[in-house]
Amino acid sequence: MLRKALLLGAAIMAVPALAAGPATPAPNADSVTNGTVTVNGATIPYRAVAGTILVHGADYNDSGDILAKRGTKLDAGKDDDSKNAPVASMFYTAYFKEGVPAEKRPITFLYNGGPGSASVWVHMGTFGPRRVNTPGDTHLPAAPYALINNPQSLLDVSDVVFIDAPGTGFSRIAGKDAAKEFLGVDGDGEAFTHFISKFLAKYHRYNSPKYLFGESYGTMRSAVVINDLEQDENIDFNGVILLSQILNYDNSDDSPQFNAGVDDPYVLALPTYAATAWYHHCLPAEHPDLKAFLHEVEHFAMTDYTLALRQGADLPDDQRQAIAAKLHDYTGLPVDYILRADLRVNGGEFDQQLQAKTGMATGRLDTRYSSPTIDPMSQEVDYDPQSSAISSAYVTVFNDYVRNTLKYGTDEDYRLYNSQGHWDSHHHQPGHGYQPKGEPNVMTDLAMAMKTNPNLHVMLNAGYYDLATPYFEGVYEMKHLPMPNSLQKNIEYAQYTSGHMVYVDPNTLQQLHDNVAAFIRRTDNLH
Repeated sequence: MLRKALLLGAAIMAVPALAAGPATPAPNADSVTNGTVTVNGATIPYRAVAGTILVHGADYNDSGDILAKRGTKLDAGKDDDSKNAPVASMFYTAYFKEGVPAEKRPITFLYNGGPGSASVWVHMGTFGPRRVNTPGDTHLPAAPYALINNPQSLLDVSDVVFIDAPGTGFSRIAGKDAAKEFLGVDGDGEAFTHFISKFLAKYHRYNSPKYLFGESYGTMRSAVVINDLEQDENIDFNGVILLSQILNYDNSDDSPQFNAGVDDPYVLALPTYAATAWYHHCLPAEHPDLKAFLHEVEHFAMTDYTLALRQGADLPDDQRQAIAAKLHDYTGLPVDYILRADLRVNGGEFDQQLQAKTGMATGRLDTRYSSPTIDPMSQEVDYDPQSSAISSAYVTVFNDYVRNTLKYGTDEDYRLYNSQGHWDSHHHQPGHGYQPKGEPNVMTDLAMAMKTNPNLHVMLNAGYYDLATPYFEGVYEMKHLPMPNSLQKNIEYAQYTSGHMVYVDPNTLQQLHDNVAAFIRRTDNLH
């Protein structure tokens, strides 16, 4: 089913595996260009650098490289192993405001998730100097698309660096067991940690205020990376900015039926179901105030609904009927359908059923989007309307922009997704060893980072209409981080009337910019 093939943040495409490459990817020379962007009426001059940084695997021993540079003869076997060690050439685009000393200028590292997605979406949609214009919630016309000055660029308060994960975009991996080394929760986190430390050294930014910004799976990556930076590299960051969070895959509303006995996904998705039904006018009663309505739904979800699901087969029939009726009031789904689902409707089923009478499928990444359903008899929706509506614009504009404006990658293929079809979901939790199952949970990582750096600030941003990573799930995870309650004051929350990619709506992008800019100003230790 196509829904199961969706990334958290983009759709996975079936592509052939990479052919075996050289021991070390041959990086292109960095490309440096200049430009200006206008934010809040002020013109900001910037320098753009598009390039790559090489990072090695966790167990890489650089003694071979050092001896080779000194002209020392190496053991043949060790030499061969060194030459064939896994390596990643990670592509980035950095935008630096001109004329500001490094120690007076914050820097923010941004990336998408997937896992296995390039960062074209945040690059062309959020805080760079140029962005795609995607007004509305309908399918965009075909090319030509508009690339506009980005009045919501974050360059008014921070330099920004967009990073492609190993094996995506212009990033390449090579060497023995490279996929095994880099394409997994821990290997990916280590690669980003090493990239960031090398970037700070290359551009003399160690003493700048520093931030991470991850979207979707990128929030899981951020939890791993911020802890690795602190514990392994002794580098504290000022803040972590999370967009559309998921830190524990057990909380996902995608196919929770295969994790029987775990009911939290249904509870945490319910407020998003309610917001979506409200938006599409599918509720049996009017609710003029969305936020007040969602507060009511959240309370029901965490009390009566949770207690009912916990009882399982012991739930009395009259209570089962009462809960089904309340779910109908909050989702618009028929009572008999809710009962047949045993009070547990997953995200794909909701998307398929909400507008079934009109033959429309509801979006997952942004439930405001709708498109004709492919199979009216399908149990779950077969594709994502938002992804279909905007992906062509992002892909087209970025490929034109990176080659013609940034002057990089003219003869290279920009890979939207990791093409090796491999991802190791096992994770080594701090102090606990490897998790025994393949559903990663990095809540402990973020908690460890906040405990060992009690000055670390965290900002959670989420859209009400996001059914890939429901906003209430993110709140729930933050409230359950294994750390002292006194550290909760370091976490702040912002919700938006948008979906997973909050930034596709110009109005909510402005709100996102203002909230993130204010967060950086409050925490950069410069004022």
